[in-house]
Amino acid sequence: MNDRPRLVVIGGDAGGMSAASQARRRGPEDLEILALERGTYTSYSACGIPYLVGKTVSSPQDLIARDPETFARDFSILVRTGTEATDIDLQERTVHTVDAAGTEREERYDHLVVATGAVPNRPELPGARAEGVFGVQTLVDGIRLREYLDTRGPRRAVVVGGGYIGLEMAEAFLERGIAVTVLDGGPEPMGTLDADMGALVREAMTEMGAVFRPWAWVTGFETDKGRVRAVATADAVYEAEVVVLGLGVRPDSDLARAAGLRIGPTGGIVVDRRMRTSDENVWAAGDCVETFHRVSRAPVAIALGTHANKQGRVAGTNIGGGYASFGGVVGTAATKLCGLEIARTGLNEAEARSAGFEFETVTVDSTTRAGYYPDAGAVTVKLLAERRTGRLLGGQIVGAENAAKRVDVLATALWNEMTVEEVAGMDLSYAPPFSPVWDPVLIAARKLAERAY
Repeated sequence: MNDRPRLVVIGGDAGGMSAASQARRRGPEDLEILALERGTYTSYSACGIPYLVGKTVSSPQDLIARDPETFARDFSILVRTGTEATDIDLQERTVHTVDAAGTEREERYDHLVVATGAVPNRPELPGARAEGVFGVQTLVDGIRLREYLDTRGPRRAVVVGGGYIGLEMAEAFLERGIAVTVLDGGPEPMGTLDADMGALVREAMTEMGAVFRPWAWVTGFETDKGRVRAVATADAVYEAEVVVLGLGVRPDSDLARAAGLRIGPTGGIVVDRRMRTSDENVWAAGDCVETFHRVSRAPVAIALGTHANKQGRVAGTNIGGGYASFGGVVGTAATKLCGLEIARTGLNEAEARSAGFEFETVTVDSTTRAGYYPDAGAVTVKLLAERRTGRLLGGQIVGAENAAKRVDVLATALWNEMTVEEVAGMDLSYAPPFSPVWDPVLIAARKLAERAY
């Protein structure tokens, strides 16, 4: 009988493999680690998939940080790809698995990490499974879409959903010379922004040649000989030789739920600050968990590789005998559409109302560099602050090159519960190639401070 302590990890991407790697570094030398991955690849950048499709990234291999051979050679971690965990027995501490050949196994564990990620929202509509209709959740999805574009040479594309993936895929199509229409169920693209900031994104999309259709609820996909030829909405039909679904994701917590682990209101697995689930021997990390929002103080499920890697590292440290905790999130994200950069952090107006805040807002227009410096681009900054206290609640930025990373200043301020008056007094760097003498973030904070108190 093997008495070595054993860690089993379900999921071979950011959260799971960060946990496995950190447990190897921190844990006992005799710790046996097995990782199960139902797909083909491990530790790859899902965020890079749109850039692979658009050929900004030349090869799928460029997105892979570590393959199974690297984990085996450098970390003594056994990875089984093409292997799905189908059941967890919390009492017996076993995981039932099935591989691509149909072989079933029972894997014992002392510690278990559930890192099953997220699953895309895919509508069950007529024609949704037709050839030419793609999701872009996994690296395999991205490879298949890129090959389809290379071999079929479509001229018209439709993207369903105007969020992060929708915009990034629209950019990929535009860069390949493919006409693109973006359909969204809301009034403006980027529903995580307020509508006034989303309008700036729409205007830029139009200037770049993309078509945006608001309030467009898809009713089905028209096909010809099994291949998509159009997307139908309640009041229009849009011709398409390729379709990408960018309708967001939800936590893939079905396996955990079936095992009896606690699931929260977001649909994510409930974990404590150390990433331990409701079972003391089971940990979870990544897009399958729900986490704590430091501004709204509510549980949220936000699918981002940054969170997954941090959460996995925390879980692995604790499994290995150390101590670490995950402090929550403030909802920071950024993307771009060709020359336009978009970023947000904290709460937007709807989220602030839902959280019970009374707040003030301000929106300022400025430039990314000193106005007289060559290539100074336009940037718009919107901030929200709690009424009377002046506490910063959120920020949104839309602008030219070098606009988006300014959101990190706001994210830092949110993390530390700063007021807009304190933000306005921050000592930020200045030189004409990088900023006006009053950075746009400081201008917005100063103006909001005058209004909030």
